[in-house]
Amino acid sequence: MTTIPLLLLASNSPRRRQLLALGGWRFGLDISDVDETRLPAEAPADYVRRLAEAKARAVLSRARKEHVIIGADTAVVIDGDVLGKPADAQEARQMLARLRRRTHQVFTGISVLRVNDGKLWMDVVVTDVPMRAYSDEEIERYLESGDPLDKAGAYGIQNPDFQPVEKMAGCYASVMGLPLCSLSMLLRQVGLPPSADVARNCQAALAYQCPVYQSFLRSESQNKVNL
Repeated sequence: MTTIPLLLLASNSPRRRQLLALGGWRFGLDISDVDETRLPAEAPADYVRRLAEAKARAVLSRARKEHVIIGADTAVVIDGDVLGKPADAQEARQMLARLRRRTHQVFTGISVLRVNDGKLWMDVVVTDVPMRAYSDEEIERYLESGDPLDKAGAYGIQNPDFQPVEKMAGCYASVMGLPLCSLSMLLRQVGLPPSADVARNCQAALAYQCPVYQSFLRSESQNKVNL
């Protein structure tokens, strides 16, 4: 008899799959297809929250009643503008030049949708991301790799060759697309706590000493006290 995974990740992102696995959850995949057009005057937090929910609901009809669906969306924001995935190399070049030597924000919205009763939990994590002073030549080499074309803002923070970020003081996993500490807190409310040490595994896998995970742990402990 095949065991049905309780979690269903509504994403085709290999980065989100990699991150979710660090919590030891058993999960399945179902690719969601939603219109990611930003609404007029829509605030970045509202934008990623809306898309995270839409992605979870897009696979609802194919889910089992035992499932809990995870949806997520990430946006790179600078000067109030949301930078999505570049249409081509030229747009990617422009995005990378605009981000260079500046600090922008990455907004990641996550949704947890319980199928059997339709209850929804959501969160948005905002991270400041300072970009280093990479050269035009580095941009061109990075473009040749093809990596920027499927990334919001035209960069992957985890790229080992380009290494676009100077020094960060926020959630690295959120910039990659899935804030694990925040997600863990939501899934605990559904009765699906991680079976592994999320903070330790995340820091080890990303080779990053996280300065913010302790605040999530304190918040989680406080929530337990108040129940």
